[in-house]
Formats: sequence, structure tokens, C-alpha cells
Amino acid sequence: MTTHEVLGTEVQMPVQIRHASCFVAGFTASAPAAQAMIAGTGLRVMQVRPGRTMCMLVFVDYVDGDLGPYNEFGVCLLLEDPDTPGKSTILGNLRSLATGRARALVHRLPVDGDFTLAAGRGIWGFPKTLADFDVDHSSATKRGVVSEAGKLIAALTVRPGFKVPDSDATAVLRAYSYLGGVTRETPWVLNRTGDTRTRLGGATLQLGSHPIADELRGLRLSRHALMTSSVGHIEMTFEDAVVRGGSQQHL
Repeated sequence: MTTHEVLGTEVQMPVQIRHASCFVAGFTASAPAAQAMIAGTGLRVMQVRPGRTMCMLVFVDYVDGDLGPYNEFGVCLLLEDPDTPGKSTILGNLRSLATGRARALVHRLPVDGDFTLAAGRGIWGFPKTLADFDVDHSSATKRGVVSEAGKLIAALTVRPGFKVPDSDATAVLRAYSYLGGVTRETPWVLNRTGDTRTRLGGATLQLGSHPIADELRGLRLSRHALMTSSVGHIEMTFEDAVVRGGSQQHL
């Protein structure tokens, strides 16, 4: 068991999240543009059809956890398995996506708390930045707005989907980060989910004038989301990160 000091406070690993909720929309994106955007990470984006990858936009409300309450907005790109480079197929990638075994690079991660920002960057190398949030996780239609210094990053609306059975099954997901020229892999253990809904389509996205919004426009996202989901209750655990490499080019 390891510990990390964050802003004068000791954080013991693994970090426990006892209650969070989220909603997410998955858009197809230009695979060449996405690959160019993550050059230097040593990772390759997953292709769901020739020339197209998946970009997931997610709002999360951490209600009760070891890092305290906070909101975050994630821009995540789905990846090929870095342990078997060049061996994936589009059919295999679609199967990984459908079964929830896909790996993801957390490319941008605005949050609204200083402590979680310091912990995220210092422990896992997540590219957290400070932002302002206006989010509704409780209504049937979910809506999140994230901005920084008065500039809109994104406004995302997710309409209700079909109910999915609650699950107590443990799943180990793999999140990747790239900060300061270093690529890291973090095991993310999903312990329990409840009040989950999912559907095809169902999202409305507005991009603003912030540089992250410009970056998303450069990915040439699909006009309509491929899928959307919302989860009312999540319990999860974050393990220590493992360094995988990188270009050593400081951001």
C-alpha cells in the first residue's frame, strides 16, 4: 500500500470512490487527426471503421470519494491495446467497444477543485485543469456545461436511454494519461453500477470558443453521437499509475 502527499494531505492508495454519477456521449472522429493529436504518447487510436475512431465526452459528478466532491469533464480517445501493437482489427475493436473492454486515453480533463487537480496530475499524470461547471445529473435529460475564464468549452445534453440491469460485477478498465512527456497507465476498478441507461444517439453537443473546443472541432466529430449512456450510481477504485514511456517532450 502506497501513499502520496497532496497539498499537505496524505492520500492512501488505492483511492476509493463510494458514489459518483456520470453521463457520456460517444462520437466518431477522424482517426488521422486524433492520432496526430496524441503523437508522442506511444499509443494508437482504435478504428471503428476505416479512418474513424471514437471520442468519448463525459461529465462526472464525484459525490463521495477520497478526493472529496468535485465535477469533471473528460475528453477520451479509445485505443488499441498497446501490448499488441498493430494486431487489432476493426471487428475486434468493435467487439471491445461493445463489451466494455476498450482502453481510453484521457486527453483533456477539466475539474472544479484544487485538491483533485493536484492529486490527478501528481499521482496519475491526468491532464487536469481548472474550469467552471453547470451540470444537471438528476433530471431524466442530463445536461452539462463546462467553461474556463468565461469561454465555453462544451455544452452536452444526453436524453434518456433504456434501463440496463444494475451490476455488482467487478471490471478492471485501463485509463491512460500523458503529461510532461510521460505516458502512464492506471487500473480503474469498477465495483458497482446502478441506474444505468443507454441508447443509440441521443446527444446534443455545442462547442464554444475555448482552445479545447477548437481541438474537438479539429477531430471532425460526427454530427450525431453513436451512443449515449448515463449512470446514476458508480462505485470505483483507482490504483497507482504505471509509467509506460512517452516522448519526454514537456507540455
